[in-house]
Amino acid sequence: MTTIASTTGGVAAAPTVLDRAVSKVKWRILPLFVVMFIANYIDRVNIGFVRSHLEHDLGIGAAAFGFGAGIFFLAYAVFEVPSNILQQRFGAKAWLTRIMATWGIVATGMAFVQGETSFYIVRFLLGVAEAGFFPGVVYYFTQWLPNSERGKAMAIFLSGSALASVISGPLSGALLSIQGGGFHGWQWMFILEGLASVVLCFVVWFFLDSRPEDAKWLSNEERRELAAVIEAERKERDAKRPQHTSMFTLLKDSRIALFCIIFFAIQLTIYGATFWLPSIIKKMGQFSEFEIGLFNSIPWIISIAAMYMFATLAQKHRNQQAWVAVALIVAACGMFASTTGGPVFAFVAICFAAIGFKAASSLFWPIPQGYLDSRIAAAVIALINSLGNLGGFVAPATFGYLEQKTGSIQGGLYALSAASVIAAGLIFLTRNRR
Repeated sequence: MTTIASTTGGVAAAPTVLDRAVSKVKWRILPLFVVMFIANYIDRVNIGFVRSHLEHDLGIGAAAFGFGAGIFFLAYAVFEVPSNILQQRFGAKAWLTRIMATWGIVATGMAFVQGETSFYIVRFLLGVAEAGFFPGVVYYFTQWLPNSERGKAMAIFLSGSALASVISGPLSGALLSIQGGGFHGWQWMFILEGLASVVLCFVVWFFLDSRPEDAKWLSNEERRELAAVIEAERKERDAKRPQHTSMFTLLKDSRIALFCIIFFAIQLTIYGATFWLPSIIKKMGQFSEFEIGLFNSIPWIISIAAMYMFATLAQKHRNQQAWVAVALIVAACGMFASTTGGPVFAFVAICFAAIGFKAASSLFWPIPQGYLDSRIAAAVIALINSLGNLGGFVAPATFGYLEQKTGSIQGGLYALSAASVIAAGLIFLTRNRR
């Protein structure tokens, strides 16, 4: 291997052709995927900031709001696997651009809903439009990055959800204050955030290539080396596993079924807090929409620091399952405590819970990745993600029903706490044998 003298007098290895190619790929696609994830996340959760507006202007009550907020995830789960299959047929460049364009158009259409029925339809169509984005990116990584680089790429990509959680509150709050043009503030919010995704689809079309062989920004040598390594790893995976594994076959593996249940419990708590937190903040006092958005970002800012802290501890004291369990217990304690005081205390308790459920979400993924054969990893990650995201349907629908029937979401918060405790126990059943 070629070497170069380091500035400290030692000898450092010169980057190989593969190293240069991988570095170029990461610098080109990872920032774009993070921005796409932020736009994706904002367009699915911004509905939480307009609940009172929809009730006042359109007569959409708590139960209808909860069902409409959650039906997105039902559509997302049903259409995620078919979307991933179509990406393999049409190529990542065309399919990911299509996803961005259609979800931007449908997200913009939220500004024109007239009542409960149109609200349900547009939210369902938004789920159909966005389906396949997450597993599509995972599949893209398998075509562009060697095995050794995908874990780090996934960690950077997943950071987009944390950044989106911080950005979505102040951004949506600011857009809600816009008036004029015959539209309410909540309509302007949907229009501008949706159109941002439409504009982004043109950037995706320009920057993404479907295969390394198509990348003109790589040298001929870099394209050949990267494609050769990816192809060699693909053949190795093909030799280990059959060509096709159905969802039902995968779920016969008790470990994979456990992964789906645990991730469902994590997502249940995340989306329960996401959709109802703005309503809790409004009960704390008389705040402007922008101030509510700023308050809403506080738990997510705290959670980013917590995710880094838990990741550092898990790396230093290697017992991934134990750290996931600790994070889930923290989430359970926070959600339970939020039922014991007034709105301010509930907000503080949810900030504490966010430390747990966001850390648990980031710590969870290395466990299935470490268990799965690389041949079926992308398919199983798509399955876990799609079934787990059904928590995003169950939580808001249940919360809305409870509030409309009882005037309180306390029962739902108890259920979220219990779900986290159960998941904390189940995570130890996923230990891999040596």
